[in-house]
Amino acid sequence: MNFDEIKGKTQSVFGKAEEAVGEAVGSQNLSNAGAEDRVKGAATETWGNAKDAVGNAKDSAATHASNARAETSYEAGRADGHLESGTGSLRDRIVSGSEHFKDTMNAKIDNFKAEHDAKHTNDRV
Repeated sequence: MNFDEIKGKTQSVFGKAEEAVGEAVGSQNLSNAGAEDRVKGAATETWGNAKDAVGNAKDSAATHASNARAETSYEAGRADGHLESGTGSLRDRIVSGSEHFKDTMNAKIDNFKAEHDAKHTNDRV
């Protein structure tokens, strides 16, 4: 949970209280201000949640990229003695590794989108 999520939740709670007080004393202006704070709080909380999701996806992508680089370096080092006789084989493994990395990352991105869409759909219900 980041600062924007906390700020949004706090603003929503304050707005709800402000709205209730406005209704209790018969002040439409105070009630409307409370409703406005609730809307702003919800937007700020959602923004914070989105930032967290993107940050997590970025961190995950960086980790996977680092792992793929290390694996490629390892494979290249193993094949170093076979460059003359196995150039095609090494090239195929490098290309295959990059394709595997691409497919893995695209699958994770698709899962991330699906989870976000499912959560968003559940929030509407």
